[in-house]
Amino acid sequence: MQNYDLEAMNARIQADSSLIQQILDEVGKIIVGQRALLEGLIIGLLCNGHVLLEGVPGLAKTTAIEALAKTIHASYNRLQFTPDLLPADLIGTLIYDQRKGEFYTKHGPIFANVVLADEINRAPAKVQSALLEAMQERQVTIGGTTYPLDDPFIVLATQNPIEHEGTYPLPEAQVDRFMLKVKVNYPSHSEELQILRRMTTEQLSEIQQVVSCEDIIRFRELTRDIYMAEQLETYIVDLVCATRAPEAYQLDELSPLIEYGASPRATIFLALAARARAFLSQRGYVTPEDIHEVGMDVLRHRVIISYEAEAEGLDVESIVGQVFSKIEVP
Repeated sequence: MQNYDLEAMNARIQADSSLIQQILDEVGKIIVGQRALLEGLIIGLLCNGHVLLEGVPGLAKTTAIEALAKTIHASYNRLQFTPDLLPADLIGTLIYDQRKGEFYTKHGPIFANVVLADEINRAPAKVQSALLEAMQERQVTIGGTTYPLDDPFIVLATQNPIEHEGTYPLPEAQVDRFMLKVKVNYPSHSEELQILRRMTTEQLSEIQQVVSCEDIIRFRELTRDIYMAEQLETYIVDLVCATRAPEAYQLDELSPLIEYGASPRATIFLALAARARAFLSQRGYVTPEDIHEVGMDVLRHRVIISYEAEAEGLDVESIVGQVFSKIEVP
């Protein structure tokens, strides 16, 4: 940290944190509570990472994404995923112009800065494959020609965990492309009372645009510059490796409970998300608390538990929680 100017970094973060607060204030005109949900979406923006929201219907997942998109002076498209959706409905297609006697390319809704993939698990495999290329390569292929997507480009997806009719499980390779999987919970009693009053008696305010694409790119560069000590880098690698080889970390009891551990992509995303969490806390350095705050959202969809774990009534959150509680914090 000898060459790292912490005061200068804190000054840069303070200057930009007001814009982040303005985003939260604007979204707060529509959304009551759901702080973890909103912070997850903003962390995705700060890290240029895609976010998957999972929760039962009626928890304002779609509304939160739409409200966030309105605060950004950027292109935004919503795509409702259905079982009869085709790849061309997502990425576009070639259309023949009879007057000119030639084909031209019609771009699909994937060509936007912010894409809402609503009920993503309702689309068939070919559509998921087309979306996978867009998410990973940030480009799409139409008629043999490759088209780059805009920068920034982020997919914010929702899925319903309780209804399985007409749904398709997302491929593990695609799930791994989501930086975060955020579980959306019910509001508290006081929050629900506020929702009732706001949505039934008040005139909702119009959400204003407060940041540009250039601001988002600047935030992204600033987030990558936030300092992380070597001990914390090692700690992140230990956490991820412990999901693959628990016995190497004296976690022998977890070995039969984990079928597959997290990939190196989890290591990268955990480090980036921890830096973004520090940014939201207006700090120019990462703490172990930042890693813990984002750890579950980064790992819950990357660790695959065994049949034995399911038979014992364990879920992935409880197993990942054991990893966090037993790996020594530096």
